[in-house]
Amino acid sequence: MGPRRRDGDRVRAYGRRRAGRRFLAGGLPEEALAYFERKYEGLVVEIGLLEKRVKTTDLSAKDAQAAIDHIREQVDAHHVVGDLDALRVRLDKLVELVEARREERKAQRAKQSDEARKAKEALVAEAEELSRSDQWRAAGERLRALVDTWKGLPRLDRKSDDELWHRFSHARSAFSKRRKQHFAQLDAQREEARKTKERLVAEAEALSGSTDWGVTAARYRELMAEWKAAGRAQREHEDDLWNRFRGAQDIFFAARSSVFAERDAEQAENLKLKEELAEEAEKLLPITDLKAARAAFRNVNERWEAIGHVPRDARPKVEGRMHAVERAIQEAEEAEWRRTNPEARARAEGLTGQLQAAVDKLRGQIEQARAQGNNAKADKLERELEGRQALLDQALKGLQEFGG
Repeated sequence: MGPRRRDGDRVRAYGRRRAGRRFLAGGLPEEALAYFERKYEGLVVEIGLLEKRVKTTDLSAKDAQAAIDHIREQVDAHHVVGDLDALRVRLDKLVELVEARREERKAQRAKQSDEARKAKEALVAEAEELSRSDQWRAAGERLRALVDTWKGLPRLDRKSDDELWHRFSHARSAFSKRRKQHFAQLDAQREEARKTKERLVAEAEALSGSTDWGVTAARYRELMAEWKAAGRAQREHEDDLWNRFRGAQDIFFAARSSVFAERDAEQAENLKLKEELAEEAEKLLPITDLKAARAAFRNVNERWEAIGHVPRDARPKVEGRMHAVERAIQEAEEAEWRRTNPEARARAEGLTGQLQAAVDKLRGQIEQARAQGNNAKADKLERELEGRQALLDQALKGLQEFGG
């Protein structure tokens, strides 16, 4: 019931009491009766409104009971005319309704408290799990969200609420401490990486003008491996250091590429010249005049040696062509030496004569054995003759190489 309505009710009640006293003092009985009947009807209306408020609004049990007690005082004062017992019955039922609503709200508050407890326990459990996480950004954002959720939950009894908040706050503090330690360690590592990379940059810049292509390129590969192993420096230094490091390498490798491009063009021209010389040498085959072939090949080889390097992948093929001609000349020289060596010729003639004598002797022994009818001995001697004849044929072939 609002303050203005209560003030109005008091004014109207005061007016009715004055009118009642006038009626009692000298007014007509009918008027006095009507006055007290109206007072009764006012109580009926007031009880009805209170019943509606209890049933349809969030009027507290305390305020509702106070309103009931106020109306009951008026009923018990007997300053009205009507069915007072009916009013008392309605007031008693209203008391029961208020008590029922009180119990409902008490149960509802207990349920809400239980739900809030479970919700806060769940928040504490999640916070304690997050306190061990290494996902610093995601876990930190989630913990902040849990705080907002906590603030939106109703309070429990002081002891329970304080205990849960202590665990919740401790989990947040533990996470913050671990995160602070992690980033402090990370800062130290990045500072060490910065110092290492500054040293690597200095060496890379010093090597950028080197013309020792192989050794320097190998060293740059080692520097790159060291760079990767060093880890990342602070963000404000990392990009600048990398640009300097990469820029130094680009200077060196651009210079090397330029030199190699000139060298490749020169070697391609050298390859063309050597292929022409290889073709000229191959025309000496087959060798019919060893002396002329030797002189011609020497001339070709001198011009070959005067030409520089050729591309590595083409070298085996073109050099193989020259080696083939050189081997053919060497084989011709060996054959000529064997043909003209008097000591070798004498040894070949001696061996041929011995083998010829042995063959002639075996033939005579075979004829004699056949004449005597000793076929077994004759067959054995013929097998021995076959071996000696093969050796004689080989010796005669070798002797022919000496022009005999």
